[in-house]
Amino acid sequence: MDNGCCCCSLVMVVVAVLCSFRVGFSVTNDVHVKNFISWDDIKVDEHQIKLSDSRVNRNRTRVIVVSKNGEADSVTVQGAIDMVPENNTRRVKIFILPGTYREKVTVSKSKPYLSFVGNAGQMSNTVISWGDKASDKDSNGTSLGTYRSASVTILSDYFCATDITFENTVIQTPGEPGMQAVALRISGDKAMFYKVKVVGTQDTLLDETGSHYFYQSHIQGSVDFIFGKSRSLYQDCLIESTAVRSGAIAAHRRDSPTDDTGFSFVNCKINGTGRIYLGRAWGNYSRAIYSNCYFDNIINPAGWTDWNDPSRQKTTLFGEYQCRGGGANTTGRVPWSKKLNFEEAKPFLDKKFIDGAQWLRL
Repeated sequence: MDNGCCCCSLVMVVVAVLCSFRVGFSVTNDVHVKNFISWDDIKVDEHQIKLSDSRVNRNRTRVIVVSKNGEADSVTVQGAIDMVPENNTRRVKIFILPGTYREKVTVSKSKPYLSFVGNAGQMSNTVISWGDKASDKDSNGTSLGTYRSASVTILSDYFCATDITFENTVIQTPGEPGMQAVALRISGDKAMFYKVKVVGTQDTLLDETGSHYFYQSHIQGSVDFIFGKSRSLYQDCLIESTAVRSGAIAAHRRDSPTDDTGFSFVNCKINGTGRIYLGRAWGNYSRAIYSNCYFDNIINPAGWTDWNDPSRQKTTLFGEYQCRGGGANTTGRVPWSKKLNFEEAKPFLDKKFIDGAQWLRL
């Protein structure tokens, strides 16, 4: 090998090493794909992850620490995401220390296997917050629209989060157009949210596409504040209405009877203010089921609405199974909604609805 080749090889090695420091992880040929989510994926040993530890030591555990005081790996959540290599094949945990992070955050599709982890039991102390709405303009003068209003957008697969609040600070004014303001948009497949809080008013949670599991989480809003085309299970969640007068919880879109999608709410508590619908038929075949839920006396007696398209009454599946509370009386429900028996409700009652055995190890 001549000297020119040696120099070229040396330069390539130096560049590779520098790149490994830029992304925060050492260069490795190890490919370790774990196509499921477990409890370990949302746990960080806070006693081992000390700000005084060297970054190299933290990188061995594939943890990136975010702190507003500048003593960690990044002062912003987006900065931490940017440290993760493209097409990552191993779990990376972003440990976000308490504080309000005023930033607009995106996890691209090319960065799967990410976890956002806050301090255990302190979901309200770690907040990712922004304040865009659909009518706001981008740098080209074009309206953002609902989807681009999101404070946090997750496009990658196998994402999970715990002990974090996702917030959009826009306060919806009843009747004013362009007030849709998404706090969290989840479009990646196979995602889990455990003990998170999603806060907004109109269109708070864009549960867009994929299969998702929301467990022991708190979702707050007023109008269509859980909406999208996904197949998602909401289990043991608090669903809180902040409607002043009227509002709606779920707006599911399903455009074909063969689409295996829908929203299933199991053992959730629905409370708050206003007079709200359980769901609105955003699509011709919308599907939303509430099972074993507690309804405060805030539910519009009709329960459901067809989005001013009577033809959808024949094709939607809106149902309730053994719900209780002051808002659970079904005698005033629209005649095209269903009061389900056990066999009819069974497919929606647990993680089988989202094929959880294939991607959840909990």
